Amino acid sequence: CVRWPKKFLTCSLCFKVIEQADYLYGSGETEKLYRLLVQHKNSEDAELLWRLARASRDLAQLSITSAEEKRQLAYDSLEYAKRALEKNEANSAAHKWYAICLSDVGDYEGIKVKIGNAFVIKEHFERAFELNPKDATSVHLMGVWCYSFAELPWYQRKIAAMLFATPPTSTYEEALRYFHMAEEADPNFYSKNLLFLGKTYLKLNNKKMALLWLSKAKDYPAHTEEDKQVGRT
Repeated sequence: CVRWPKKFLTCSLCFKVIEQADYLYGSGETEKLYRLLVQHKNSEDAELLWRLARASRDLAQLSITSAEEKRQLAYDSLEYAKRALEKNEANSAAHKWYAICLSDVGDYEGIKVKIGNAFVIKEHFERAFELNPKDATSVHLMGVWCYSFAELPWYQRKIAAMLFATPPTSTYEEALRYFHMAEEADPNFYSKNLLFLGKTYLKLNNKKMALLWLSKAKDYPAHTEEDKQVGRT
Protein backbone atom coordinates (compact mmCIF):
# COMPACT_ATOMS: atom_id res chain seq x y z
CA CYS A 1 0.00 0.00 0.00
CA VAL A 2 1.06 3.61 -0.45
CA ARG A 3 2.46 5.33 2.64
CA TRP A 4 1.63 9.00 2.41
CA PRO A 5 4.00 11.43 4.18
CA LYS A 6 2.76 12.50 7.63
CA LYS A 7 2.80 16.18 6.61
CA PHE A 8 0.54 15.42 3.65
CA LEU A 9 -1.91 13.51 5.82
CA THR A 10 -1.97 16.35 8.39
CA CYS A 11 -2.65 18.95 5.68
CA SER A 12 -5.35 16.73 4.19
CA LEU A 13 -7.05 16.41 7.61
CA CYS A 14 -6.87 20.18 8.16
CA PHE A 15 -8.45 20.79 4.77
CA LYS A 16 -11.37 18.47 5.60
CA VAL A 17 -11.88 20.05 9.03
CA ILE A 18 -11.75 23.57 7.57
CA GLU A 19 -14.22 22.63 4.85
CA GLN A 20 -16.63 21.25 7.45
CA ALA A 21 -16.04 24.26 9.72
CA ASP A 22 -16.87 26.73 6.95
CA TYR A 23 -20.10 24.87 6.26
CA LEU A 24 -21.10 25.00 9.94
CA TYR A 25 -20.16 28.69 10.16
CA GLY A 26 -22.27 29.49 7.10
CA SER A 27 -25.16 27.56 8.69
CA GLY A 28 -24.92 29.48 11.97
CA GLU A 29 -24.14 26.29 13.95
CA THR A 30 -22.02 28.07 16.56
CA GLU A 31 -21.86 25.34 19.21
CA LYS A 32 -21.27 22.50 16.74
CA LEU A 33 -18.56 24.55 15.05
CA TYR A 34 -16.77 25.16 18.34
CA ARG A 35 -16.96 21.48 19.32
CA LEU A 36 -15.48 20.51 15.96
CA LEU A 37 -12.59 22.96 16.04
CA VAL A 38 -11.63 22.75 19.72
CA GLN A 39 -10.66 19.12 19.12
CA HIS A 40 -7.82 20.53 17.00
CA LYS A 41 -6.68 23.26 19.39
CA ASN A 42 -3.10 21.96 19.27
CA SER A 43 -2.98 22.22 15.49
CA GLU A 44 -0.05 23.91 13.72
CA ASP A 45 -2.30 25.21 10.93
CA ALA A 46 -2.94 28.98 10.93
CA GLU A 47 -6.16 28.64 8.91
CA LEU A 48 -7.60 26.25 11.47
CA LEU A 49 -6.39 28.26 14.46
CA TRP A 50 -7.91 31.60 13.44
CA ARG A 51 -11.20 29.82 12.77
CA LEU A 52 -11.04 28.37 16.28
CA ALA A 53 -10.42 31.88 17.65
CA ARG A 54 -13.49 33.12 15.79
CA ALA A 55 -15.61 30.15 16.89
CA SER A 56 -14.59 30.63 20.54
CA ARG A 57 -15.52 34.30 20.35
CA ASP A 58 -18.85 33.53 18.67
CA LEU A 59 -19.64 31.04 21.44
CA ALA A 60 -18.89 33.73 24.01
CA GLN A 61 -21.44 36.01 22.30
CA LEU A 62 -24.31 33.55 22.86
CA SER A 63 -26.82 34.48 25.56
CA ILE A 64 -26.67 30.95 27.00
CA THR A 65 -22.94 31.32 27.76
CA SER A 66 -22.26 32.24 31.39
CA ALA A 67 -20.21 35.29 32.38
CA GLU A 68 -17.38 33.07 33.63
CA GLU A 69 -17.34 31.09 30.38
CA LYS A 70 -17.39 34.30 28.32
CA ARG A 71 -14.26 35.51 30.10
CA GLN A 72 -12.43 32.20 29.61
CA LEU A 73 -13.42 32.05 25.95
CA ALA A 74 -12.14 35.60 25.42
CA TYR A 75 -8.69 34.64 26.68
CA ASP A 76 -8.75 31.32 24.80
CA SER A 77 -9.68 33.14 21.57
CA LEU A 78 -6.73 35.48 21.93
CA GLU A 79 -4.34 32.58 22.48
CA TYR A 80 -5.59 30.74 19.37
CA ALA A 81 -5.32 33.91 17.26
CA LYS A 82 -1.82 34.59 18.59
CA ARG A 83 -0.71 31.09 17.64
CA ALA A 84 -2.26 31.49 14.19
CA LEU A 85 -0.10 34.60 13.69
CA GLU A 86 3.00 32.77 14.91
CA LYS A 87 2.36 30.04 12.32
CA ASN A 88 1.75 32.47 9.46
CA GLU A 89 2.42 36.20 9.82
CA ALA A 90 1.16 36.78 6.27
CA ASN A 91 -2.34 35.51 7.06
CA SER A 92 -4.81 38.40 6.86
CA ALA A 93 -7.53 36.67 8.89
CA ALA A 94 -5.07 35.84 11.69
CA HIS A 95 -4.21 39.55 12.05
CA LYS A 96 -7.88 40.50 12.00
CA TRP A 97 -8.95 38.00 14.65
CA TYR A 98 -5.92 38.70 16.83
CA ALA A 99 -6.95 42.38 16.88
CA ILE A 100 -10.60 41.53 17.62
CA CYS A 101 -9.71 39.12 20.42
CA LEU A 102 -7.16 41.51 21.93
CA SER A 103 -9.89 44.14 22.08
CA ASP A 104 -12.24 41.68 23.82
CA VAL A 105 -9.64 40.82 26.45
CA GLY A 106 -9.10 44.52 27.06
CA ASP A 107 -12.65 44.69 28.42
CA TYR A 108 -11.48 42.53 31.33
CA GLU A 109 -8.12 44.25 31.87
CA GLY A 110 -9.14 47.83 32.67
CA ILE A 111 -8.96 51.18 30.90
CA LYS A 112 -5.14 51.53 30.99
CA VAL A 113 -4.57 48.19 29.22
CA LYS A 114 -7.47 48.75 26.82
CA ILE A 115 -6.15 52.11 25.63
CA GLY A 116 -2.59 50.75 25.44
CA ASN A 117 -3.80 47.81 23.34
CA ALA A 118 -5.54 50.21 20.94
CA PHE A 119 -2.28 51.00 19.14
CA VAL A 120 -1.55 47.30 18.61
CA ILE A 121 -5.14 46.60 17.53
CA LYS A 122 -5.02 49.32 14.88
CA GLU A 123 -1.71 48.01 13.53
CA HIS A 124 -3.16 44.53 13.09
CA PHE A 125 -6.34 45.78 11.39
CA GLU A 126 -4.17 47.82 9.01
CA ARG A 127 -1.96 44.80 8.34
CA ALA A 128 -5.04 42.62 7.69
CA PHE A 129 -6.33 45.19 5.21
CA GLU A 130 -2.90 45.47 3.57
CA LEU A 131 -2.77 41.70 3.06
CA ASN A 132 -6.36 41.50 1.80
CA PRO A 133 -7.77 44.86 0.56
CA LYS A 134 -11.00 43.13 -0.48
CA ASP A 135 -11.88 42.07 3.06
CA ALA A 136 -14.74 44.39 3.99
CA THR A 137 -14.71 43.21 7.62
CA SER A 138 -11.20 44.56 8.26
CA VAL A 139 -12.22 47.94 6.84
CA HIS A 140 -15.38 47.90 8.99
CA LEU A 141 -13.30 47.19 12.09
CA MET A 142 -11.03 50.13 11.33
CA GLY A 143 -14.23 52.18 11.33
CA VAL A 144 -15.25 50.74 14.71
CA TRP A 145 -11.80 51.61 16.07
CA CYS A 146 -12.19 55.21 14.89
CA TYR A 147 -15.77 55.44 16.22
CA SER A 148 -14.71 54.12 19.64
CA PHE A 149 -12.06 56.79 20.07
CA ALA A 150 -14.23 59.53 18.62
CA GLU A 151 -16.83 58.87 21.34
CA LEU A 152 -14.35 58.25 24.18
CA PRO A 153 -15.75 59.89 27.35
CA TRP A 154 -13.89 62.97 28.58
CA TYR A 155 -12.55 61.23 31.70
CA GLN A 156 -11.08 58.39 29.62
CA ARG A 157 -9.48 60.97 27.31
CA LYS A 158 -7.91 62.54 30.38
CA ILE A 159 -6.58 59.15 31.55
CA ALA A 160 -5.23 58.44 28.06
CA ALA A 161 -3.46 61.82 27.97
CA MET A 162 -1.87 61.09 31.36
CA LEU A 163 -0.72 57.60 30.34
CA PHE A 164 0.49 58.22 26.80
CA ALA A 165 2.46 61.05 25.22
CA THR A 166 0.35 60.65 22.08
CA PRO A 167 -2.96 58.94 23.00
CA PRO A 168 -5.09 57.36 20.24
CA THR A 169 -7.62 59.78 18.73
CA SER A 170 -10.06 59.79 15.82
CA THR A 171 -13.20 61.49 14.45
CA TYR A 172 -16.69 60.41 13.39
CA GLU A 173 -15.88 61.61 9.86
CA GLU A 174 -12.95 59.19 9.70
CA ALA A 175 -15.12 56.35 11.03
CA LEU A 176 -17.82 57.12 8.45
CA ARG A 177 -15.28 56.93 5.64
CA TYR A 178 -14.24 53.41 6.67
CA PHE A 179 -17.84 52.20 7.05
CA HIS A 180 -18.66 53.43 3.54
CA MET A 181 -15.46 51.85 2.16
CA ALA A 182 -16.54 48.54 3.71
CA GLU A 183 -20.00 48.82 2.18
CA GLU A 184 -18.50 49.60 -1.25
CA ALA A 185 -16.19 46.58 -0.99
CA ASP A 186 -19.06 44.20 -0.13
CA PRO A 187 -22.55 45.75 -0.09
CA ASN A 188 -24.88 44.61 2.71
CA PHE A 189 -22.26 42.17 4.02
CA TYR A 190 -22.72 42.79 7.74
CA SER A 191 -25.58 44.00 9.90
CA LYS A 192 -23.25 45.87 12.23
CA ASN A 193 -21.73 47.91 9.41
CA LEU A 194 -25.25 49.12 8.56
CA LEU A 195 -25.87 49.86 12.24
CA PHE A 196 -22.63 51.82 12.63
CA LEU A 197 -23.36 53.83 9.50
CA GLY A 198 -26.65 54.86 11.10
CA LYS A 199 -25.08 55.58 14.49
CA THR A 200 -22.27 57.63 12.95
CA TYR A 201 -24.68 59.74 10.92
CA LEU A 202 -26.62 60.36 14.15
CA LYS A 203 -23.43 61.59 15.81
CA LEU A 204 -22.95 63.93 12.84
CA ASN A 205 -26.55 65.17 13.21
CA ASN A 206 -27.63 63.85 9.81
CA LYS A 207 -30.95 62.31 10.85
CA LYS A 208 -32.14 61.56 7.32
CA MET A 209 -29.10 59.38 6.49
CA ALA A 210 -29.13 57.89 9.98
CA LEU A 211 -32.71 56.70 9.53
CA LEU A 212 -31.87 55.20 6.14
CA TRP A 213 -29.02 53.05 7.47
CA LEU A 214 -30.67 52.17 10.78
CA SER A 215 -33.74 50.93 8.87
CA LYS A 216 -31.49 48.74 6.73
CA ALA A 217 -29.85 47.33 9.87
CA LYS A 218 -33.24 46.57 11.45
CA ASP A 219 -34.48 44.78 8.29
CA TYR A 220 -31.28 42.76 7.86
CA PRO A 221 -31.96 38.97 7.79
CA ALA A 222 -30.82 37.53 11.13
CA HIS A 223 -28.38 34.66 10.59
CA THR A 224 -26.38 35.00 13.82
CA GLU A 225 -26.92 36.02 17.44
CA GLU A 226 -25.18 39.28 16.58
CA ASP A 227 -27.65 39.97 13.74
CA LYS A 228 -30.53 39.38 16.16
CA GLN A 229 -29.03 41.85 18.63
CA VAL A 230 -28.65 44.46 15.86
CA GLY A 231 -32.29 43.96 14.84
CA ARG A 232 -33.35 44.69 18.43
CA THR A 233 -31.19 47.81 18.71
